[in-house]
Amino acid sequence: MTDHTILRRGWTTGACATAAAKSACAALLTGDFADPVTITLPNGSTADFVLAETARTDDTASAAIIKDAGDDPDVTHGALIRVTLRRATPGAGVVFRAGAGVGTVTRPGLPIPPGEPAINPVPRAMIRAALAEIAGPDPDFIVEIAIPGGAALAERTLNGRLGIVGGLSVLGTTGVVIPFSCAAWIDSIHRGIDVARAVGLTHVAGSTGRTSERAVQALHGLDDVALIEMGDFVGGMLKYLRRHPVARVTIAGGLAKMTKLAQGRLDLHSRRHAVDRAALADLARGCGGTTEVAARIMAANTTAEAFDIAAAAGIGLGAAVARAAWATAAAVLAPAAITLEIAVFDRAGALVASSGFRPVHDAAPLSDAGRNLRS
Repeated sequence: MTDHTILRRGWTTGACATAAAKSACAALLTGDFADPVTITLPNGSTADFVLAETARTDDTASAAIIKDAGDDPDVTHGALIRVTLRRATPGAGVVFRAGAGVGTVTRPGLPIPPGEPAINPVPRAMIRAALAEIAGPDPDFIVEIAIPGGAALAERTLNGRLGIVGGLSVLGTTGVVIPFSCAAWIDSIHRGIDVARAVGLTHVAGSTGRTSERAVQALHGLDDVALIEMGDFVGGMLKYLRRHPVARVTIAGGLAKMTKLAQGRLDLHSRRHAVDRAALADLARGCGGTTEVAARIMAANTTAEAFDIAAAAGIGLGAAVARAAWATAAAVLAPAAITLEIAVFDRAGALVASSGFRPVHDAAPLSDAGRNLRS
């Protein structure tokens, strides 16, 4: 029986560009495009690609591949990745250019400096190695990568916030796209922090969704670059900030997500962790709630309903959640020189409670049971 739960892997933009560059190099030197074309991935394995189009002039060769991202909802799935190759001045080495649909880096903090095409280091290394296979060591070529329609696709990414303008990035560290991988999202969190630090920002805000992002931006008057779309990966953001601190950090989210953080969860996805109603009822009792109120909170259908029950009873449950969430996050950040705030918003974006800003060195030391938060 076929296991329909197995998701099909795909290829990164960098792998597609490498294959197109290698085939174009063969055509430029021999007159014949390699099709299919085989490339070596960073782990030493190989992959084969079929060309979607080819073109030649007297001094250029171009090849293109349609990106197959497998079962991952990658914005570039089905995009055409086109590489045009021409010889460079002897001694120039491999020079990269951004064609239509490929962005240019404009802010510091990314792996590629401002002014360079947004082609990441691993794809650059893969392309250099592939060209050397055909042309010998130390080849001299101009490599122009284009992604038709890439500027429009880039509007659906975080590129603009990172300072990548004009199109998409050519990405990939392994050459392989793993469907629904957390790694890509966490990497984007890290790059957002890097850019914010590089441009000198002293306050960043991680949010669990668009509502909390807009709300925290309005609350503190933050620049777009200060906004980190962390989603459910609060742990990935906090652990990176511990090693690469920013002076002021706000973690913003809705009632359920911040309640999970208050209960010690660093992965806030609903499929992995549910809100512990009993723990929420205990928090309510700690704020003066009666046994009856606690029982109603435990029986609530949703976290929002539990908060409504507490509010009707005059219990500051939001403030209790903010304080407990602060303790969880601060324990991960300590001993970094960071002042931390937790902001809890409702579904309409109204502020329910804030922990206020406090230095994380005020956090209680981690117990042995809690040390896994730091891993």
